[in-house]
Amino acid sequence: MMDMSDETTKASCLDWNTAFKKECSTLSLANGDAALAECDYARAIDSYSVAIDLNSASETIFANRSKARLGQLLWDDALLDAQKVIELNPSSHIGYEAKHAALYGAERYDEAIEALQMMLSKLDSAPSMQIRKLHEQYLSKSDAECAIRKVIHVQLDAAPLRLLSTTTGLLCNREAQISAFQTSTEYKELLLSTMKWEGTEPLLHDIKDKVVYELKGAGGLVKLQSFCEVARKAEYHWVWVDSCCIDQTNNVEVQTSLDSMFAWYRDSALTAVYLSDVPPSSTSGALAKSAWNTRGWTVPEFLAPKVIRFYQQDWTPYLDDESPNHKKSVNIMDELEGATGIDARALAAFQPGMRDAREKLQWVCARVTTRPEDIAYSLFGIFGVQLPIHYGENKQNALGRLLQEIVTRSGDITALNWVGQPSTFNSCLPAEISSYSALSFAPPSLREDEIQTAVSSLRNTVAVESASILYHHLDNMRAPHFENCRLQLPCIVFRVMELKRRRGPAHETHFTYGVKANGLRDLQITTEQTLIQFSRTRPARQTFFLVRPWDRRLLEQPDIAELPAFADDAESLGDWSEPESPLDDSPGGSPVEQELGDPESHTRALRLMVRLGQQFGAFLLMQQRGGEYKRIASDHDIVAQVKDAASVHNMMNVRTLEIL
Repeated sequence: MMDMSDETTKASCLDWNTAFKKECSTLSLANGDAALAECDYARAIDSYSVAIDLNSASETIFANRSKARLGQLLWDDALLDAQKVIELNPSSHIGYEAKHAALYGAERYDEAIEALQMMLSKLDSAPSMQIRKLHEQYLSKSDAECAIRKVIHVQLDAAPLRLLSTTTGLLCNREAQISAFQTSTEYKELLLSTMKWEGTEPLLHDIKDKVVYELKGAGGLVKLQSFCEVARKAEYHWVWVDSCCIDQTNNVEVQTSLDSMFAWYRDSALTAVYLSDVPPSSTSGALAKSAWNTRGWTVPEFLAPKVIRFYQQDWTPYLDDESPNHKKSVNIMDELEGATGIDARALAAFQPGMRDAREKLQWVCARVTTRPEDIAYSLFGIFGVQLPIHYGENKQNALGRLLQEIVTRSGDITALNWVGQPSTFNSCLPAEISSYSALSFAPPSLREDEIQTAVSSLRNTVAVESASILYHHLDNMRAPHFENCRLQLPCIVFRVMELKRRRGPAHETHFTYGVKANGLRDLQITTEQTLIQFSRTRPARQTFFLVRPWDRRLLEQPDIAELPAFADDAESLGDWSEPESPLDDSPGGSPVEQELGDPESHTRALRLMVRLGQQFGAFLLMQQRGGEYKRIASDHDIVAQVKDAASVHNMMNVRTLEIL
């Protein structure tokens, strides 16, 4: 029998134990809360676990340990704690909130939605108005579904009209894609393919309503099946191949696809390039020699994507490079740069647009396409233009429409620098893209000290007022542009006074002519055309000009793409209908006269004179009966130069000519 003193001691010990456990529990809770706030999830889990072991289990502790376990990606453990919270307080939303988070993290989405709905119902029935207001932070299921549908449509608007499902092997139209969005747990990114067409590619009707994996065949079909299989193993759910995902018989769909194709490649998660003629274990150089590298459409297909991989015949990575993005492979990009002439930096981070137009045209000058018009159409995305697609219009017309868009929108005249046959679209444009193969003439670049020296020399020999007037008028010239296929070309005009044929072989196909023009040094041109010969003593009825196309970059002003919108040329130049109308006859009171005493404007004008004194690429133009002009094509650049850079008068004939 225990005496009273033992009972007292026992009670005292129990009180002490309870107090100690409470103190330890409080300390563990404080440590757990501090660790959770600091995102130290492992320490938080340990601290909350100690508190629970000390019989301090409450819904708050279990909820907080569930959060910490979520931070450690321990979905199942977090779910157990969430269930404990619900058991302790079934009427609270906290347990269902934790349950939803754990199920969502475990990718058990259907169950997560049910938990979210239960949480919302608990919020609605909460006695506290403050807790009920928490519902406003969440969308209802119907609102969420509506929002998701909007996102789906936005995403699909930027996606191809048809995609191949790597899971089912079926070709899916827009409705099937939406259904897949709504029923799948995740929607992987798009994977695009670029392959050289080899004549046996499966078309839309070959695979429509069929399982690709079950089809029997060879050539292109086996290639398509292999591509889908590679994509599926890489966990891509959707692929797109131009040959079979576009209805080639539907003109509207073809137009939409070609307008969007560059963006599709750019937005793809990966573009796969299949090199059918590159055997396994090939060494560096095989890509450069591949027939894929000769095709026109492959240029935008390797420029547009941000992520690209090259595959050999057996669908192993080129050079056994297993890296996820071959655009980051120095070896592959260096090889592609050497093969294409495109700088490796542009290959890796290309931006579409009008800048450096002639350089981009040169990239494709040796490439071929199955349909002649496609050599122009394949460039639409590179230049960022959208023009109507008219198969059957002929390649000269297709290329002409593209080039007139480039010149008109950018004011860049470099696209007019070519050697070869003129186009029937306009004589200032080439008939073939191959006319851009040769580098165009460019005068030697001048160092700043050379310009300063030349300016100092000109100050004593040039009529500065006349130079300032010339600068002003050139500054106000409207940019070159096309109107109804007619080129409106601002230029400095030099009248040809003598054109004489040089003697050559009896059956020559190209003829060389000596040319003398007012203000220019004598030069020679070679052309296939037979031209009228004339001289000062025996003038011709037709007027011939050598012209310097006006390039605003000579003014050393901001970027050419930022040109101001000028009024009609007649407003700034006066009446230029007469061939010899000089600028120095302009009436007084112009803004130029206000600047005549400005030393800075004088320096600008003299710097321009220095550049105008350099050699330049000239066009030979022949006047037509209606007053328009046609360009005489030459088999090499016509390089001209003024006789005297100090003679402003020889450069005063500035006008805009209409060229057919």
